[in-house]
Amino acid sequence: MKYYIIAGEASGDLHASNLMKALLEKDAHAQFRFWGGDLMQDVSNDLVKHYRDLAFMGFAEVLMNLRTILNNIKFCKQDILNYKPDILILVDYPGFNMRIAQFVKQKNIPVHYYISPQIWAWKESRIKKIKRDVDQMYVILPFEKDFYEKKHNYPVHFVGHPLLDAIADREKTNPVQFRKENNLNEKPIVALLPGSRKQEITKMLSVMLKMVDKFTDHQFVIAGAPSQDLNFYKQFIKNNDVAIVENKTYDLLSISNAALVTSGTATLETALFKVPEVVCYKGNAISYQIGKRLVKNIKYISLVNLILDKESVTELIQDDFNEKRLEDELFKILDHKYREKIFDEYYELEQKLGGKGASENTAKLIIKNS
Repeated sequence: MKYYIIAGEASGDLHASNLMKALLEKDAHAQFRFWGGDLMQDVSNDLVKHYRDLAFMGFAEVLMNLRTILNNIKFCKQDILNYKPDILILVDYPGFNMRIAQFVKQKNIPVHYYISPQIWAWKESRIKKIKRDVDQMYVILPFEKDFYEKKHNYPVHFVGHPLLDAIADREKTNPVQFRKENNLNEKPIVALLPGSRKQEITKMLSVMLKMVDKFTDHQFVIAGAPSQDLNFYKQFIKNNDVAIVENKTYDLLSISNAALVTSGTATLETALFKVPEVVCYKGNAISYQIGKRLVKNIKYISLVNLILDKESVTELIQDDFNEKRLEDELFKILDHKYREKIFDEYYELEQKLGGKGASENTAKLIIKNS
C-alpha cells in the first residue's frame, strides 16, 4: 500500500519512523511519502518537507507566519492528490493535520490519526471534526480512551505509548565512552532540555544556565535538538562548565542525575529514564494569556502529572519559572530522600502506560482497518 504520513515535530518524527518500520514488517510492498524529519528519512527517502520548516509555537508566532502555514497546507493538499495514497496517516500536529484530514476525507482517502490531538485539554469542540473526518484514531495515553468513548461516544484504539518502545529498543549507552566522546568530566550531570524551537529555547535556556554557578559540584549539559544548529546554543553559554550534546538526548538522559525540562514530550521521556526533573515553561506573554483562557479542566502541563493525576514533578510555569524558584527545586530533586519518592512515582507511571508494542499494535490495526 501507499502511505502518506504527516509529522510536524521532532517527537512525531520519532514515533512515525518507528511506525513506518512496523508497517514495513507487515506490508512488504509499503511505499511512503511523508512530512517529517531525519528519523523518518532513515526509513524511506521520500521526504516532502522537514518539520524544522513547519515549527511555529504559540498564537502570536502562528499569526506572524500565517501566510507560510497556509501555503504549506495548499501545497500539501496538492501533493497528496498527486501521490494518490491508499491511506493518510496523521501524527499529532493538529493545527495543520486537522485541515488536511477534512480535505482528504472529501477525496475518499481513509484517514488514520496516530497520537490524538489533545482536545481533552483545549479545543474540545474539535471532536465534531474528528468524528467527521477521522476514520480511525489511535491514542497513546490511558485516559484518552475513556475521554473519547465515554464522554463523546467515539470509538478509539489505545495502543500504548510509543516512548516505551523507543527507549527499550535503543542501543544502550556506554557512560565512559559517552563522556569521553563528548568531552564531559566526571561530575554528576544535570541535563538541560530547553525545547526544540528557537522561540522556546531562547526563553528557557538563559534561566536554566543561571544554575551553573550555583551547583558547581555538577556538570550542566545541554541536549541539542536535531532541528537547531550548534552555534545557536553557544550564544547563551558564558560558563566553561557547560557542554552541548547534539541529537543524543536519550544517551544524555541515561547517565544524568537530574534534569531541567521544557514542558512537552521530553517531560515523559525524562521520567521514563528515571531522571528526577523540574518541568519548566515560559511562553510569549500574549500567547500564554490566550492559552490560559482556552485550556479547560487541566490541572497540570506535564504529561507525567497528567497521567498520574497528581503533581509528582514540580511545574514552574511563566512567572514561577525564575532563578530563585528553579534553584530551590533543583536543590530538592538532588536530595536523596526526594529521589526515592520520585522513583516510586515513576514506577507507577510505567504501569499506567502499559507495556511495549505501540508501533506494532498501530501498524496491525492500520492494515486491518484499511
